[in-house]
Amino acid sequence: MSAANPDGAIARTEPPPMQGASLAITALALALGTFMQVLDSTIANVSLPTIAGNLGVSTNQGTWVITSFAVANGIGVPLTGWLMGRYGVVRTFVFSVIAFTVASFLCGIAWNLSSLIFFRVLQGGTSGPMIPGSQALLISIFPAHKRATALGIWAITTLVAPICGPILGGYISDNYHWGWIFLINVPVGLIVAFLAWRMLESRETPTRKLPIDTVGLGLLIVWVGTLQIMLDSGKDADWFSSTTIVIEAIITVVFFVAFLIWELTEAHPIVDLSLFKNRNFALGTVAFCLGYAVFFANNLLMPLWLQTQIGYTATWAGLVAAPTGVIAVLLTPFTARMMARVDARLIASLAFVAFGVSYLMRAGLTADASFFAFMLPLLVQGIAMATFFLAMITILLDGVSPPRIPMASGLSNFTRITAGGFAASMVTTLWDRREAFHQARMADLTTSFNPALTQALAGLHRLGFPDLGAKASIIRVMTSQAYLLGANDIFWASGWSCFILIGMVWLCRKAKSGGGAPVAAD
Repeated sequence: MSAANPDGAIARTEPPPMQGASLAITALALALGTFMQVLDSTIANVSLPTIAGNLGVSTNQGTWVITSFAVANGIGVPLTGWLMGRYGVVRTFVFSVIAFTVASFLCGIAWNLSSLIFFRVLQGGTSGPMIPGSQALLISIFPAHKRATALGIWAITTLVAPICGPILGGYISDNYHWGWIFLINVPVGLIVAFLAWRMLESRETPTRKLPIDTVGLGLLIVWVGTLQIMLDSGKDADWFSSTTIVIEAIITVVFFVAFLIWELTEAHPIVDLSLFKNRNFALGTVAFCLGYAVFFANNLLMPLWLQTQIGYTATWAGLVAAPTGVIAVLLTPFTARMMARVDARLIASLAFVAFGVSYLMRAGLTADASFFAFMLPLLVQGIAMATFFLAMITILLDGVSPPRIPMASGLSNFTRITAGGFAASMVTTLWDRREAFHQARMADLTTSFNPALTQALAGLHRLGFPDLGAKASIIRVMTSQAYLLGANDIFWASGWSCFILIGMVWLCRKAKSGGGAPVAAD
C-alpha cells in the first residue's frame, strides 16, 4: 500500500524479486542497455580516419567525435541521482535508452562534422543514466542472496563491450558505411526500451519533488567541459607553453573549486559529495579511478603501438585483445559466487596483482614478438578484469544505504570516466616524450665512430641502398625502437602502480557482496 510522507516521497512496499523467465528477460534487457552504451564509447575510436576522410576533415578535427561524447557523458552521469530521485529509476532508464537510440540514429545519418559532433553530444548526455540505472535495477530484481550474480551480469557487459568495440568498429568501417557503427544501436535500443518498460513499469521507485541544482549543474558543465577540451587539445598545443591551455586550466580550477564549495553547502546538490564521508566509498572510489585510469591508458597504448610501430591492422590489433574478454566472461561467474563468501579486498588485491603482472609482461615485449607473445599479457589481464570491477564496486558501495546507491553509483562512474579521459590524454603525451628521450640517447651513440652503425650502413649499401636511403632506414629503426622503449617504460610504471594500489584497498573496511543491499555505515 502506498502512502505519502512529509518530504513529498511516496513510500510503498518494496516489490518482491523476480523469478524464472521474467527475471531472465529483464536481466538480459538491462545487460544489453549497458553493453550498448559502453560499446559506443569505444566503437568510434578505430573509425576516426574513415569518418574524417568521408566528411572531408582532418583526423585531429575528427577526434571531437570522441571528445564530445566523453564530455557530455561525464556531465550526464552525475545527474543520474537527481533524475532517478525526481522521476524514478525505471522512467529515467527507459527515457535514457530511447533518447540514446534516437541520438544514435541521428549520428548515423549525420551529413557533416558539425552535425555529427552535435548529435554525439546528445548521445553522450542522454546515455549518462544508462549504466548506473541498469546496475541499480539489476540489483533490485534479484533476490538478496543473488546480488553477486546481478553485479556479475553487469560486470560481464562492461568487460566485453570495450573489447568488441574496436573490432566491430574496424570491421564495419572497412566493409560498410561508417554510419552503421551508430545505426546498429537502433534495433537494440528499441528492444531494450520496450522490454524494460513492459517488465519494470510496475516496479517504479518512489519519487521526490526536489528542485534541480541549476547553479551546481552550470558549474559542473563548465569545469568538466573545459577540462576535457584542455586534455584533448593539450598535446597538439604543447600543453602549458600555450596561453590557451593555461587559460583553460585556470578556468577548470576556479570553477571546480566553486563547484565543490557550492555542492557542500547546497541543500539539494546535483552531486552528493557527503558520500565521501564513508571511508569505503572514498578510498574505494579513489582506488577504482586510479586502477581504471592505468587500465584505460594501457588499453589505448597497446593497440596504438601495434598499429603505428609493429604494422598490425586495426582488426588484428583488436584480435590481440579479444581473449581478454573471453577470459573475463568465463571467470566472472565464479568471481560473483566468491564475492558472497570472500572479503572483497582479497578479490581486489588479486585483480591488481593480475593487472600488474600483465603490464610487466608487456614491458618485456620486443618489436619482433609473435602474435601469441602479444596476446599472452592480455590473457592475464582477463583475470584482472573478471575481478576488478566487481570487487571495487562491492567495496565502494559497502555502507551506502539503498536509497543512495543510484547517486553513489553515478558519482563513482563519473569520477571513473574523468580519470579515464585524463589517462587517455596523458599516455600519448608521455609516450612521445619517452620516445624523444630514448631517441636522443641513441643518437649520442650513432656516430661515425660506432662500429655497429658503420657495419649496418655497409650492409645496407651492399643491398643496393644509396647513402641517404641507408641512413633514413637506420633512423626509422631507431624511431621504432625508441617508441618500443617508451612503451616499455609506461608498461613498467603501470605494473608497479598497480602493486602500490593494493595498499589503498586494505585501508578500506571488510566488505562482501552476499546479501541484499549494503548496510549503512556508522
